[in-house]
Amino acid sequence: MGLPSVLKNFNLFNDGESYMGIAEEVKLPKLKRKMDDFRGGGMNGPVKVDLGQEGLEIEFTLPGIMRQVFEQYANPKVDGVPLRFAGAYQRDDTCVVQAVEVSVRGRHEEIDPGDAKGGDKGKLTVKSTLTYYKLTIDGQEVIEIDLLNLIEKVKGKDMLADQRKAIGLA
Repeated sequence: MGLPSVLKNFNLFNDGESYMGIAEEVKLPKLKRKMDDFRGGGMNGPVKVDLGQEGLEIEFTLPGIMRQVFEQYANPKVDGVPLRFAGAYQRDDTCVVQAVEVSVRGRHEEIDPGDAKGGDKGKLTVKSTLTYYKLTIDGQEVIEIDLLNLIEKVKGKDMLADQRKAIGLA
């Protein structure tokens, strides 16, 4: 029997600035493929064909008001806001800690300052649309997705190298 690796602590960095003791929650990007049903002649049923990566988003929650976040609003550069999640995941049976890092680039799509209520810390929710995503576990790159440069690496294998070559980008 083993126990799972559980998030024990985390930090969020916004353009290099640490939000330690500030960030309350991070909704990490969901990895989702765009799939479409295809059924050709002689097939007994449909199969899903892979049409590439769906859009990437990250969402995080902070208390009160963060000037830096508002100053990044309407950034004209599609990858102008770098964010980095650093998490310490630990197993309670072995005490082994895994360092999990998610580095992304994009821009804020929505900044929701929530309800203003006297004596309440408030809740600032920020949703960002992304062009770049990299997952690193214990210093090893697991997944890298660069939507602008047609790069998608899984365990070091460049899944789109042949496509880039076919369209003259390699």
